[in-house]
Amino acid sequence: PSVIKIGSAKPAEAAKPAEACKAADAAKPAKAEPTIHLSKEDLEDVNPDDVLPPTKDQVCIVFVGHVDAGKSTMCAHLLLEMDQIDKRAWEKHRAEVSEKGKDAWLFALALDTNPEERDKGKTIDVGRSSFETEKKRYIVLDAPGHKAYVSNMIGGASQADVAILVISARRGEFEAGFDKAGQTREHILLCKSTGVKKLIVAINKMDDETVNWSIERYNEIGKKITPFLRSVGFSSADVTFIPTAGFLGFGLKNPIPGGPGSGESHPWTGDRETLLGVLDGFESFKRPVHQPLRIILNEKFRDMGMVVSGRVEGGFVRMNQKVLIMPSRHVAEVSGISIEEEETEFAKAGDNVRLRLRGAEEEDIYQGSVICHPRYPVRSAKQFAAQLVILDAKHIISAGYQAVIHLHSIVEEITISALLYHIDRKTGKRLKQPPQYLKNGDIAIVRIDCSSPICMETYEEYPNLGRFTIRDETKTVAMGKILKLNTAAGTVSSTDDN
Repeated sequence: PSVIKIGSAKPAEAAKPAEACKAADAAKPAKAEPTIHLSKEDLEDVNPDDVLPPTKDQVCIVFVGHVDAGKSTMCAHLLLEMDQIDKRAWEKHRAEVSEKGKDAWLFALALDTNPEERDKGKTIDVGRSSFETEKKRYIVLDAPGHKAYVSNMIGGASQADVAILVISARRGEFEAGFDKAGQTREHILLCKSTGVKKLIVAINKMDDETVNWSIERYNEIGKKITPFLRSVGFSSADVTFIPTAGFLGFGLKNPIPGGPGSGESHPWTGDRETLLGVLDGFESFKRPVHQPLRIILNEKFRDMGMVVSGRVEGGFVRMNQKVLIMPSRHVAEVSGISIEEEETEFAKAGDNVRLRLRGAEEEDIYQGSVICHPRYPVRSAKQFAAQLVILDAKHIISAGYQAVIHLHSIVEEITISALLYHIDRKTGKRLKQPPQYLKNGDIAIVRIDCSSPICMETYEEYPNLGRFTIRDETKTVAMGKILKLNTAAGTVSSTDDN
């Protein structure tokens, strides 16, 4: 079946969902799928403690970093070591790569299925795989590093619990990536603004001849990058540094060969954790299973009915449950649930899930769609108040500033219509005088207008539905969190955003 990435191309009806859906319905024959009606039982609350069986923790990880740092290579080598790449397919791939003289891209091309990706040797879409250990189940996302595909990278990071920031230790490559023109800084910012909880900094290519497992080079990179990590809000407790050689597979599943007393030239690596060891060592993430259901959708396709995939951000979903699709306000019934091709009766907060929906059509689901409990629908608004941190604006920002917002799966043009308050960085208190403009480093409460209603929640209630990034042209300008929604006509006033 043809898979449509919901966030990649916004259909025409998404701009005015209600009117467009009515027009689409009038222009075509009646739907083959039956209309789903809600009963009293469908609106009742169910305690997850009464129905959810114990399951292995699911953790979503994303590989990020500057182009050519070795993300795809590391990701593919890890999957090979975890027996997630078919041996026959691997040998065929190895022969094809060798025939084309691209042996250096052996692992990187293993995950790139797009012909353009294989031709250019660059990841464009977010690659997706999975594997399990004795402790956890991992969803693996390989995000593009090129600045032309930052939107795709944001889509991957917004689904992740943990980011593996891959940094090349090769002389000149780290400097190019960490320079303002590189993508390392922006990827760190985007990981923080999209809600990544833990960051693993994999200092890669330690086997390169310009590095030769130099502990001085390893420490130099750590010292240069740590202040920036702190400046965007990553605490030392949430960041782990590890040395790796992705092409050789060193430091991924198995320890780096040559520990103390081995006679090797890099004995200092012997007591360092592997990537898998760090991942398995993280404590379980707290999931909001007791909150009303929220599933952010990112893909849809037809396969004996309508099938959608997304991440459960709150609550849980079960077989035969009636759900509400927002903002189209369409009711559907869950007729199938699967997690990484394995059919199940339930999915809960933190799971990346695929749902088969009875009574839903393609026009009911578009960019920014969220599945929720019919009794507790996700809110939608054209206007909201938010706390904004200005990161890298080319010019000062004043009322009327237009840019693009990235909010869960939404990419939408917005206008900052009013600057309501300045926030003192030292005290965190609001300054009485409204600001006339904002510059880099400023924190402020602002009012933001969207061109059409979009699904959102306050950051306090659902962090992943209430945090966002603002970009202008090719730069990340600001990150923010939603404080208050204006769901009725009128405006958000400067006294309403407490």
